[in-house]
Amino acid sequence: MRIHCKVVVIAVCFGVFLLLYFLGGNAADDPLLKEVGEEEEEDGKSSPSPPERGRDVAAKFARKSSAGVGVRAEEPPRGRKERKAISRGAGVNAKRPRNNVVRPVIKRTRVEEVMHLAVVACGNRLDETLTMVKSAILFSLKKIKFHIFAEDPLAPQFEERLNQWPRPVSSKFQYSIYPITFSVGNADEWKKLFKPCAAQRLFLPVILKDVDSLLYVDTDVLFLRPMDDIWSLLKSFNSTQLAAMAPEHEVPKIGWYSRFARHPFYGVTGVNSGVMLMNLTRIRSTLFKNSMIPSGLSWEDLLHPLYQKYKNHITWGDQDLLNIIFHYNPECLFIFPCQWNYRPDHCMYGSNCKGAEEEGVSILHGNRGVYHDDKQPAFKVVYDAIHDFPFEDNMFQSLFYPIQTKFLDTVNTLCGRIPQVFLKQIEKTMKKVFEEKVVRHVRPHK
Repeated sequence: MRIHCKVVVIAVCFGVFLLLYFLGGNAADDPLLKEVGEEEEEDGKSSPSPPERGRDVAAKFARKSSAGVGVRAEEPPRGRKERKAISRGAGVNAKRPRNNVVRPVIKRTRVEEVMHLAVVACGNRLDETLTMVKSAILFSLKKIKFHIFAEDPLAPQFEERLNQWPRPVSSKFQYSIYPITFSVGNADEWKKLFKPCAAQRLFLPVILKDVDSLLYVDTDVLFLRPMDDIWSLLKSFNSTQLAAMAPEHEVPKIGWYSRFARHPFYGVTGVNSGVMLMNLTRIRSTLFKNSMIPSGLSWEDLLHPLYQKYKNHITWGDQDLLNIIFHYNPECLFIFPCQWNYRPDHCMYGSNCKGAEEEGVSILHGNRGVYHDDKQPAFKVVYDAIHDFPFEDNMFQSLFYPIQTKFLDTVNTLCGRIPQVFLKQIEKTMKKVFEEKVVRHVRPHK
């Protein structure tokens, strides 16, 4: 009996030992304990070699499968997933879907549109040209590329003066200086046509081969509103138009061409070339009708024979040649209203530019030398104010108000008696420039 009791005790102890053994083995295969073990290995503890690890995993997986316990092979351990997310760098959101891929951010740089403006300066036109350039920069919004054609003595003076302008101003424009050149005919003869170097404008499509569109202005032009506005008229061209100018006069009875011209001219009153908007690409690719060759000639091939034919009949030089060209090719010309080329002729014989009366002068053209004498003081007031304006000063206080005040002294003159024509667009433009450059860039405080 005593022997039987000992056998039973031994059997029970052996059974308890086996039970503890199996419970201990199953616990070691538990997924949570497995993750802890793997994390400890990643934290620096020794780990078995890859082949041994593979055999252990296979064996444990087989034991779990037989016991009815399964784990999804594609579900990675949670702790390791979080560490990988953190290791990608600060700012990565741990709540992103686990299959997201961090893609590099590609910044698309916006190509800035540049407007092109050309001017030709010879003789004593340095200050006048720089004042024109200054007016274009003061009021315009987009960047401007100036193409300055100048005699050799003027070229270094332009460069010196332009490089002295403040950095905030110089960042708004670029410039290139070119010598006076004529690709066809006698250069000395072209230089003496009308005013010194004025004929250079005829050769701009030939010289500026890489420029698509261009605004040409005389040196005695002042912008009273953004150049952007006249530049936008390029979009108004139809499929045949390649240049734009204003009429020489609004009233045929007192117009020069309608009374005195001895050559063909455009329309009823002719056109004035002091402000000329051009699509150079179209000009270079067009064959122009003329009275010499029925098949048409390219722009460069047309200039010299046209001059040879009419040189004894023209008075205003290159402007007369342009009138002859567009007389035979009227479908190529876009006419913009007189406020884009406002001259003393529009007010010295009585006000005859309705567009300027309604909207104000957009571009002031001080031909007849009115910026430098007292014949038309209203023009001189505007020129002197822009010429003397310091770039750093407030435009309302140091530009608009002086013009407004000095205009009181011109009300008894032919052009000064309608001051609103000169002041309306300046005031409107200053408000627009202020809104574009200041108000739009002020962000509300959060």
